Amino acid sequence: MHHDKIALVTGATRGIGLETVRQLATQGVHTLLAGRDRGRAVEASLALQADGLPVEAVALDVTDAASIAAAAREIEQRHGRLDILVNNAGVFLDDTSLAPSAQPLPAWRQTFDTNLFGVVATTQALLPLLRKSPAGRIVNLSSSLASLALHNDPDSQIYDLKVPAYDASKTALNAWTVHLAHELRDTAIKVNAVDPGSVKTDMNAHGELDVATGASGSVAMALVGADGPNGSYTHLGQVLPW
Repeated sequence: MHHDKIALVTGATRGIGLETVRQLATQGVHTLLAGRDRGRAVEASLALQADGLPVEAVALDVTDAASIAAAAREIEQRHGRLDILVNNAGVFLDDTSLAPSAQPLPAWRQTFDTNLFGVVATTQALLPLLRKSPAGRIVNLSSSLASLALHNDPDSQIYDLKVPAYDASKTALNAWTVHLAHELRDTAIKVNAVDPGSVKTDMNAHGELDVATGASGSVAMALVGADGPNGSYTHLGQVLPW
């Protein structure tokens, strides 16, 4: 059990984020359930607390600088540090009926605001607290759709699945993961990208995996030991091609 650890999961009021909170808390981690809407975060937290799990609600909108700063101050005041950051919040805004060149630019900007810039901003704000951890872990929720190698391989399952704003935002997230992992390579902090797989959620009606399986990869990487990877891109422990 990991009773001495404090984790924060963004976008955690439903889907993979909520299940990630549940699994971390089940392992004894004091887990901060972060959502844009404090009311929904509180509601979700209370349900998990009713099951005896160590969960606490935090309001955090990854696209709002003031919200991120307020959350960072709140965590510092209550806990003084952060051991695990799971950057789970994400959006999928591509219109699947349109060709890649026809996706409207506002959808691109909005997608990157959450899936890339929101992650960078949240990480920048919380990195001072992660540096206070004896073994900080940052998990960035990526996707197999981030893989340029798979997109270019006619034999891959995603070859004909082209949703460019989402895909490119996750490719950029992988690049951020590699850069931050390199910066922190001589510290106790590990930074990794995890593809949960095609999971049945509100965001993905055609998912194949159950939510528990989808969240398990993030949880495993969040709790990885000192001998674990840094700067990796995996799905359920299997290394994916960039």
